[in-house]
Amino acid sequence: MNKVVLMGRLTRDPEVRYSQGEKAMAIARYTLAVNRRFKRDGEPDADFIPCVAFGKAGEFAEKYFKQGMRIVISGRIQTGSYTNKEGVRVYTTDVIVEEQDFCESKNAMGQGSSFDGGYQQAPAGRPAPSAAVGDGFMSIPDGIEEELPFN
Repeated sequence: MNKVVLMGRLTRDPEVRYSQGEKAMAIARYTLAVNRRFKRDGEPDADFIPCVAFGKAGEFAEKYFKQGMRIVISGRIQTGSYTNKEGVRVYTTDVIVEEQDFCESKNAMGQGSSFDGGYQQAPAGRPAPSAAVGDGFMSIPDGIEEELPFN
């Protein structure tokens, strides 16, 4: 099975090109800076992963993704190679995007876009997403522990 899930920040705006022919298809390329969970002395604390989104996913990236945004993607790793102008064999590794989404709200991103950042209207009687703490999880009110179905 070849499945990858990554969460990180865009290092720059996606670079989008369109294929030639009758049915031009968007091809978006972007790089995700993904923090390492553990770091060793002298090593970088992030990896920079090249990603490629095709078709509608590429159009979505072109329209909504901007440098610095925190996104999550899932896809597959694809390797390849080519010979450059100097005659040297170059090996490539990309993540082919199958799904992509935002990881933070529009307010957290500081964007003025019309996209709602994936948050929906909160059900009646529950705090709105703006009451979320940290990574988008709502805090549990005091004294409710005994009503929860888990410890």
